[in-house]
Amino acid sequence: MINALAQLFRLLHIQYILAKHGLDEMVLALKPFAPIRFLAYFNPWYWIRNKKISRGERLRLALIELGPIFVKFGQTLSTRRDLLPEDIADELALLQDKVPPFRNAKMRVARAYSQPFDSIFAEFDETALASASIAQVHAAKLIDGSDVVVKVLRPNIEKIIQRDINLLYTFARLAERYSVMAQHLHAIDLVKEFENTILNELDLSQEAANASALRRNFKGSDLLHVPEIYWPYVTRTVMVMERIYGVPIGNIAELNACEVDMKVLAEHGVEIFFIQVFRDCFFHADMHPGNIFVDVSNPKKPIYMAVDFGIMGALSPTDQHYLANNLLAFFNRDYRKVAALHLESGWVPAETRLEDFESAIRGVCEPIFERPLKEISFGKLLLKLFQVGRRFHMEIQPQLLLLQKTLFHVEGLGRQLYPDLDLWKTAHPFLERWVRQQMGVKASFRKLKEILPVWAKILPELPQTLHQTLLLVQEEKRTQKESRKAVSAKTSKIWGLGLGLILAGLLSLIFLKGHFIFSSQELSGAVLGAGLVLWVLG
Repeated sequence: MINALAQLFRLLHIQYILAKHGLDEMVLALKPFAPIRFLAYFNPWYWIRNKKISRGERLRLALIELGPIFVKFGQTLSTRRDLLPEDIADELALLQDKVPPFRNAKMRVARAYSQPFDSIFAEFDETALASASIAQVHAAKLIDGSDVVVKVLRPNIEKIIQRDINLLYTFARLAERYSVMAQHLHAIDLVKEFENTILNELDLSQEAANASALRRNFKGSDLLHVPEIYWPYVTRTVMVMERIYGVPIGNIAELNACEVDMKVLAEHGVEIFFIQVFRDCFFHADMHPGNIFVDVSNPKKPIYMAVDFGIMGALSPTDQHYLANNLLAFFNRDYRKVAALHLESGWVPAETRLEDFESAIRGVCEPIFERPLKEISFGKLLLKLFQVGRRFHMEIQPQLLLLQKTLFHVEGLGRQLYPDLDLWKTAHPFLERWVRQQMGVKASFRKLKEILPVWAKILPELPQTLHQTLLLVQEEKRTQKESRKAVSAKTSKIWGLGLGLILAGLLSLIFLKGHFIFSSQELSGAVLGAGLVLWVLG
């Protein structure tokens, strides 16, 4: 009851913030709501709010006031400039690293360590370099002179996030109860996946581990640089890592001024994504422009520099296999294979007619190929595919949501950097090469190499195992033989008893008309019938 009341008050507070910032006007400005647009004049805030503030700024301020989960939504939306008016996209882009900072960060950092602050840091800039919904970062210098950035969590952030997650669970449960579509979308599982993702962001030691793993995967790479983590100074609420110097990838003007090859930069972004997904099964899943910088020291071969590793994605080998083959089938316009893979993986019900599903996929995908990225929206394509899948009761896979979101980011970045980039053309050779590596002779030898240590352990024990197995088989045969003998003896007894009853019944009926042994002909007949049954069973 207390929880329900708390959620009710939260909903009322959300409504209050939306009205306060005039977001009702943005909804009523849409064409379908034209007949009821006059209702805006009945909102008291309409008459007292600042009319000079743009709609984009009002939306940004509302999301900040609503809290971290809403800011996350705005960050994701900001990468989809193809879906948003330019003024709104520009304002939402500020959510990536321009959320109002909190005070006394130095004091919060000092509390995280058991040793004096001055024994760790020679310098600490109390003005935040960047501030986001969950944490903010400060420039600092260690005692040994290393330039670092210090990331520190916002105060009471866990409590704030858990409050809104509980609200999302309530919405998801209601949706699954009353909506078939929500059931196919696995609304509760989606919220659970989101909860796991965002709670991982609240543990900076986990983020540090993610960064170390990604850095190891790209060690020596000329595509991506991942900052070094200073592990002695990492706690759950504070993380210290190497400070990087680069151009924010969203600053197109500066990249052009540095004469960066934008086509190469865009293609490298796609390549980095597919390497993470298909080579490493471990990928940066928060690739919005605020988290990506560019090393422009060699403009013809620019290098990506990533930060913020709180949200990482991972794929199982099964998901990886189906995803690669699905994408490759899409690129090759083999819609029958796409449909068959969906059926094989269980993403659509087994009773679905393959031909019908193939035809529906063809209708969505065929128009999009051999066109530049600026004319194609991967987001809209996925939306259409989901609409097709809904007709066939396709179940959305929660484990692929982060991957889909990351693909949105990749497409959004590609649009900003080089609108004529053909995403399909860039990805196609990589996927074909990956599939060949997984299925060719080299792959077979690699798998054999992985299995050999296991067999090296098993082989010395194999003779003893075989001997024990043979003894068990012999024991089983002996037991079965004795069991058959017992059953045969029992059967003989039943057969003999049945034969005896048959003879008794016949004698009683033939001689003295049933009165020789039994009291009536009916009873003699019953005995005869019982004897026949027992004789047959025996």
